[in-house]
Amino acid sequence: MKTFIFDLDGTLLPMPSQKKFLDTYLSALCGTVSTYGYDPQKLIQALMAGTGLMLSNDGSMTNQERFWTEFGRIFGSDEQGSIAMEPNQIENIFDDFYRNEFSRAKITTTTHPLANTCIQLLKDKGYQIVLATNPLFPRIATLTRILWAGLDPEDFDHITTYEVSSYCKPNLEYYKEVLKSINRRPEECIMVGNDVTEDMCVSQLGMETFLLKECLISPEGLDITCFKQGDFEDLYQLIQELPVRQE
Repeated sequence: MKTFIFDLDGTLLPMPSQKKFLDTYLSALCGTVSTYGYDPQKLIQALMAGTGLMLSNDGSMTNQERFWTEFGRIFGSDEQGSIAMEPNQIENIFDDFYRNEFSRAKITTTTHPLANTCIQLLKDKGYQIVLATNPLFPRIATLTRILWAGLDPEDFDHITTYEVSSYCKPNLEYYKEVLKSINRRPEECIMVGNDVTEDMCVSQLGMETFLLKECLISPEGLDITCFKQGDFEDLYQLIQELPVRQE
C-alpha cells in the first residue's frame, strides 16, 4: 500500500447532519445573492440544476464547466429575457461568498483530534495522501472545509475540486480519474470514507477500503459487514501498525 485516499465531509470533517449543513450553506448563499438584488429562489433553482448535471457528468468537460453552463442558462436571464448577470460576475460573487459568508456553515461541522493525528502519522511514515471529496465545490470552498477540519491543505498530494474533475461519486470513472492523476493502481491504495454508496463503491475496482462509522451514511438494510470498518480509534490503530515506507 502506497496511498491513503480520504473523503472529507463526514470523514475527516465530521458532519453530524448533512441536511443542516446544506440548509445553512444555502441560506447564507441566498442572503449574499439577495444583497445584489437577485432572486434567491432562482438561485436555488440554478444551483440545484447545475449540481445535478455535475453528478451525472460524463467526462466531456470539467464539473466547473458543466455547472456554469447550466447555471448560466437558468440564472443568466430574467423573465423578460434580458441578461441579469454576466457569468464572470456571478462567479466573482460566489468566490467572495466562499471567502466570507460560507464560514456560517462551519457550526454544522465539528473537528476530530485524531483526524490530524492520522494524517501526520501517515506523512511521517511516507504515505501519499489524497483528498477525494465529491467535487461539487470550487477549490476555495474545499480548502476552507479542510481548514474547518483542523487540517492543512498542504498535507494532501492531490485534492479533487470541480475545477480538476470531470465526474462525481459514486461514478467509478471519478475514482479512475483520481488514480490517473496520482499515477497509482487501485491495489496500491486504500479509500477511507463514511458513505457506503459513494466511498465504498471503489472496492469494485479492487481497492482496499475502510468504512469510518462515526458519521455513517448507509442505505437502510444494506449489509456492510464485507467492509473493514470502525471509528477513528480503529483507523489510528490501523495506521500505527503500518510499516514506514522506504521509497
